[in-house]
Amino acid sequence: MINAFIEIFSYSFLTKAFFVGIFVALCSSLLGIILVLKNYAMIGDGLSHVGFGSLSLATFLHISPLLFSIPVMVVASFFLLKMNRKNLHGDSSIALISMSSLAIGILFSSFQKGMNINLSSYLFGSILAVSTEDLILSILLAIIILIFFFKYYFTIFSITFDPDFAKATGVKVERYYMIFSLFTALIIALGMRIMGTLLISSLIVFPALTTMQYFKSFRGVVIGSFLVSAFSFTFGMVFTCLWDIPVGASIVLFNLLFFLLFKILSWKGRVS
Repeated sequence: MINAFIEIFSYSFLTKAFFVGIFVALCSSLLGIILVLKNYAMIGDGLSHVGFGSLSLATFLHISPLLFSIPVMVVASFFLLKMNRKNLHGDSSIALISMSSLAIGILFSSFQKGMNINLSSYLFGSILAVSTEDLILSILLAIIILIFFFKYYFTIFSITFDPDFAKATGVKVERYYMIFSLFTALIIALGMRIMGTLLISSLIVFPALTTMQYFKSFRGVVIGSFLVSAFSFTFGMVFTCLWDIPVGASIVLFNLLFFLLFKILSWKGRVS
């Protein structure tokens, strides 16, 4: 395993994939806590399908997939948030957007005489698809999200558990929800390179759900999610290099193992 880890830093494309993935995974774990606690987790899944549709359309139009997908996903994230906040048939509205986007993606991929390699890498994930541009964007986004999260930690805590109290104290709750949606859209857009649109939402859901099995406090869940996300991604990358298996599937399986481990530990008692 140590040799595989060393191998990651022996090749530039693996090094870029590792750092992009680890930054995306860590940011996803923080956003996932808020989304899961606010019952917005399905927004991540909906955005991943929107991502596939926009990527397919961008490929068909021969324009930059990432530059086209990011604004489309940002707009879609605000739209999904608004529908969810107004409780328009709950998750049904998100499913409507998801299935429509998936259909658009399949339609435009069929116009290209089948699914080409680039589109397939976005759908299933590929460490070869990561570029230097992705690395720079992931570093900048990670810095912004980490600074924002820890600077407004107590405000985020208040919004998550008691938004009415937060409003009463003058907090612009809706503005924060929009910021969370923006960050989620950007993270998913970047993470699709490695995880693929089918599995990217797992980075948001798994770490939060895993640590909530064992920790009672918000701080414990934050720290635990951070660590679970980091270890799951690292082990997933290592096993991908060892056995040449899809990186997205490998990372998700390690997330699942951590979930089962924390579930077993929770039977012996949760901690603060």
